[in-house]
Amino acid sequence: MSRLNADDVLGRLRQLPALPTVVVELLASFGDDDVDIGGLSRLIARDQGLATRLLRVANSSFYGLSGKVATINDAIAVLGFSAVRSMVLAVGVNGAFPAGQCPGFDRQAYVRHGVGVGLAARTLARQAGRNAELAFTGGILHDIGVLVLATCFPQAYGEALAYRERHDCLPIVAERDIVGLDHAAVGGLLADAWLFPAALRAALAAHHAPAESTADQPADLIHVADAIAHALGLAGSLDEMVQPVDRTAWHRLGLDQQKIAAVLPQVVAGLDEACLVFSA
Repeated sequence: MSRLNADDVLGRLRQLPALPTVVVELLASFGDDDVDIGGLSRLIARDQGLATRLLRVANSSFYGLSGKVATINDAIAVLGFSAVRSMVLAVGVNGAFPAGQCPGFDRQAYVRHGVGVGLAARTLARQAGRNAELAFTGGILHDIGVLVLATCFPQAYGEALAYRERHDCLPIVAERDIVGLDHAAVGGLLADAWLFPAALRAALAAHHAPAESTADQPADLIHVADAIAHALGLAGSLDEMVQPVDRTAWHRLGLDQQKIAAVLPQVVAGLDEACLVFSA
C-alpha cells in the first residue's frame, strides 16, 4: 500500500458533497464582529435536517430546557448565538462524512470521545476565562481527521488501526507509520480546504503539539481535554492510551491537580446525554 500525502487527502475532500450553506456561513461568522444573527437563524431554519437536530439538542436535558425551545430564534434567545453555532457546526461537519466500512473503526467510540473532549474543554475554558463554546466546538471536532481517514481511506486506516493494536502504540504513531499522515495533519488539511477560522483550525491541527500554536488559540485546551477524556476511558475502548500532557499547555492554562479534579465530574455527568443528542 502506498502512503498518503496531502494531495491525496485534498483530492478526496474535493469529491465530497459541499457543506450546507449555513455551515459555511457559520464558519465565516467567527471573524465577523457584526454577525447578522437574524439572517443566520433563517438559514438554519431553511435546512430542515439541521434545524430538527438543533431543536432536539436544545430541548434535551443536556441543556435543561425540555419543551421550551420551539424555533431557531427561541434556541438563540435562550442558549445564545455562540452555543447554537457550536451545535450546528458539530452536527453539520461530522454529518458530512457518512458511516463507512473501515475495519476496526468504532464510530460510536469516536463520538463519545469527541463529546467528552468537548465537555472537558468547555469546563477548562471557563476556568481559564477563554471562549467556552469555541472550546466545545473544537473539542467535538478535534479528531475530524480520524473521520476523514476512516471514511475516505478505509483500507489504509484499517491497516493503521491493526498496526496500533499489534504494536501497542499511540494512534498518531500508527497513522504516521502506515498511512503517512496523522489525523491532526489531516484535520489541518480539512480546515484549510473548508476555510475554518484560525482558532478552530488550531484545535484540529495542533491538539497533539500545542506548543506549536500560540497561547491565544484553543490548542492548549483541546490537548489537555483530550488527555482527560482518554484517562477517563470515555470512548469505552479497552486499549485507550493517554499521550503525555505537554508542559507548555499545562502552564499556559495555569492548571493544577485541584482544577483538573473539578473538571472530571462535570464531564462524566454530561457525557451520556450529550452523546445521545450529538449522534442522533
